Amino acid sequence: MTNWHSKKLDEVVQKLDTSTEEGLASEEAEKRLEEEGANEIEKGEEVHPLEIFLGQFKDFLIYLLFFAAIVSIAIGFFPGHEPEYVNAALILIIVFLTGIFGFFQDYKAEKSIEALKELSKPDITVLRDGKKIEVSSSDIVPGDVIILNQGDSIPADARLVESESLYTDESALTGESENVSKSPGEVEEDSTVAERSNMVFKNTSVVKGRGKAVVVETGMNTEVGDIAEQLQGSEDEKTDFQKEVDEMGRKIGYGIVAVILMVAVVEFSFTSASIVTIFLMAVSLAVAAVPVSLPAVVTLTLALGSRKMLEKDALVRRLSVVESLGSIDTIVTDKTGTLTEDLMTVEKLYFGSEEFEVTGSGTSIDGEFHKDGHGTDVDYLTPLLRCGLVCNNAEKAPEEEEKDYYGEPTEIALLVSGLKAGLNPDVEREREIPFSSDRKRMTVVTGENEAYMKGAPETVLERCDRFWDGEKEVEMTDDLRQEIKDKNNEMASSALRVLGFAKKDVQDVDADSEEVESNMVFLGLQGMIDPPRQEVGEAVQDCREAGIHVTMATGDRAETAQAIGEEIGFNADRVVTGQEIEEMSDEELQEEVKETEIFARVEPRHKVMILEALEDNGRKVAMTGDGVNDAPALKKSSVGIAMGKRGTDVAKQSSDMVLQDDNFVTIRDAIAEGRGIFDNIRKFVNYLLSANAGEVLTVFFGILLGAMFFPSLFQNTTEAVIMTPIMLIWFNFVTDGLPALAIGSDDKSEGIMNRKPRGTDEPVINKRMVASMVGIGIIMAATGLTLFFSRIEAGYSLAGAQTMLFTFFVMIELVRIQTIRQRYEQSFLSNRWLVAAIGSSILLQLMVIYTPLHKYFEVTPLGVPEWAAIGGAVTAFVVFTLGMINLYDRVFPEE
Repeated sequence: MTNWHSKKLDEVVQKLDTSTEEGLASEEAEKRLEEEGANEIEKGEEVHPLEIFLGQFKDFLIYLLFFAAIVSIAIGFFPGHEPEYVNAALILIIVFLTGIFGFFQDYKAEKSIEALKELSKPDITVLRDGKKIEVSSSDIVPGDVIILNQGDSIPADARLVESESLYTDESALTGESENVSKSPGEVEEDSTVAERSNMVFKNTSVVKGRGKAVVVETGMNTEVGDIAEQLQGSEDEKTDFQKEVDEMGRKIGYGIVAVILMVAVVEFSFTSASIVTIFLMAVSLAVAAVPVSLPAVVTLTLALGSRKMLEKDALVRRLSVVESLGSIDTIVTDKTGTLTEDLMTVEKLYFGSEEFEVTGSGTSIDGEFHKDGHGTDVDYLTPLLRCGLVCNNAEKAPEEEEKDYYGEPTEIALLVSGLKAGLNPDVEREREIPFSSDRKRMTVVTGENEAYMKGAPETVLERCDRFWDGEKEVEMTDDLRQEIKDKNNEMASSALRVLGFAKKDVQDVDADSEEVESNMVFLGLQGMIDPPRQEVGEAVQDCREAGIHVTMATGDRAETAQAIGEEIGFNADRVVTGQEIEEMSDEELQEEVKETEIFARVEPRHKVMILEALEDNGRKVAMTGDGVNDAPALKKSSVGIAMGKRGTDVAKQSSDMVLQDDNFVTIRDAIAEGRGIFDNIRKFVNYLLSANAGEVLTVFFGILLGAMFFPSLFQNTTEAVIMTPIMLIWFNFVTDGLPALAIGSDDKSEGIMNRKPRGTDEPVINKRMVASMVGIGIIMAATGLTLFFSRIEAGYSLAGAQTMLFTFFVMIELVRIQTIRQRYEQSFLSNRWLVAAIGSSILLQLMVIYTPLHKYFEVTPLGVPEWAAIGGAVTAFVVFTLGMINLYDRVFPEE
């Protein structure tokens, strides 16, 4: 590996054949991407589709079916027995068809998760053709010149070209918990990674400052390329629900084994069924009853649900979010950009103890400056407007870009304000002292040895001992300080976001930052409007009706937060500030968060305190954030939500979900979609397990009742069973296939946001669900066995009665699904995929009955009387099931 850190910068640039001012040409970047490959850490060999297909047969129960097929043929080698070629062939065909279905299921889930991972990759600002553009981190190539800002994730190993108070977090690479200072220069060739202060590394992040660097290594050639710990993927971790489903599947499996053994003993004791038939029945019942497909379909439903949420601009980074959203009962949201438009426009200026209005809106530079409704001399306002223009990292975007400007909305507004006055934004910088949530200010020193500061008005005012009265510097008196504070309060109470501005001449550009930022001249205030999004008020109200408490936590002044909150519909009677939070005990804060809906002047640490107080009160919290320091709160909350547009890479990587449009409405919609997806999983689990329960109970009690009341029935043939093994396997294939999967495409219920959130201690498979599965299983068995034995009494052959029972089980899948869906207020025709799936299952069943296939399944064609009897049994099933649902509505009113 080349020692990029010890070479001269010019040598590095020459070797990479690039330019620190122009970057690479676009064509050259594409050529290098083709040669070098994507800038990604290899995750080992990709799973080949063939492996996914073969994986469908790596299951103990599938092995049993293969063994059963072999036994069916091998039995012919014993005296007095014939090989069961038909049974063996049908078993293998159904296993193969099940494998194909499972393959498409798993393959689609795999592709859905891969697509989500691809969308999660951050965009990086690079120089190409002399212009700043944004590209995916995977498209970075050696020689690219990248622009680094606070909160950015560093996409590759790179050599620094320039920096301003740049610090990075390299704990993921070196284990060093302290932030590392970075600057251009050369270091010794034998220096360790941790000592290479002129380099930045892939998978680390910028925590402070800004810089420019030239990429030297990408992908597996980076320092982190051979560290396996960096390859972890959160989607590979099983969610709580998946673990619960797995555990339930195991418990059901143990119970089924016990029941199958009992069935085998009963069959052997009371029937003349052969050992082969009893063995095949036991294996078939095990395959039909144990929900082997349940975990896979749950994962697929979560993955497809995540794609569905993406259509609502909610990018889910972890599958567990889907289930967590259903139980969220509190949202702690930022104000700027989430509740508001995130389109700042400077509307008011305070300069020389006078107030001025600014016309125009958005990013248009068409606008005028007025005083008392009349035009004013723009040159007079230049000191204030120039400060906002110079102390600024926003810049005009290339014409081909969709956005007009790069940068934060606040800085864009200040840039546009200066451009309206015709000021030149190109200023030679000597130094920047960057903004941070702790400092609440930013300072830039120009080539003319002038220091310009902007920040929170109270913070800037503290650093000033003089005041610009419009013509000259005057001493900052107590009266002037109070006037500025009063004007700040007045502007903030009008829902304006207010920043203060100051400047001074500096003798030593490299002086201590404290010296540079002291004894400044206060220039004035700029007040920006960021109006509430029109649809947010309704969304907040929808959340409240859904039992979700909504809290605003903003860094803005209390007056601004109160004005915006009141307009949206928050309870603005009480506003608590970050300073007040610090003065509260844990118990006092726990009481405060129960009622207070607006928190102002909060810093990231205050968000964590609010979050912990809410969690101590038993709340499940969704927390929004966009900055580097928001990461702890995002990680700690039940659902961490990062902003897609203005969020830093660090915030996004710490989150569970990214709002691609930064809109609070998307949070509401995501919760609604999450609840709908969770409902679909519950419906699927209920449908699948109730069918399994019905099969087991039918076979078990059918054998017992047959032995007790129809002893001659099972003494005349070695194939004497309630349903043949092939019937059970076929029924399992038909019902566990397309219909069960189609439930996952159900739309959410219309009144889904009128429900209260799921309780934190409520299991996914609750008491009502268990009762429903058992109840439906019992009704299936009771009506099915009544149909079966009534046909026997009426003189039907065993094969005829078996055919009717077999067909009854397949036909009631239609009404069984709808009785489960009915509770969610969904009509049968509301899901066309489900209608098509059920239609396909019924068509397959008719093919088995009325084509030559009936010989192999040992069924008989049905006539009108048989269909009438089946229809009567189906009607009885519906009546009893509806009665059960009404009973459960009274017994389990809250579930």
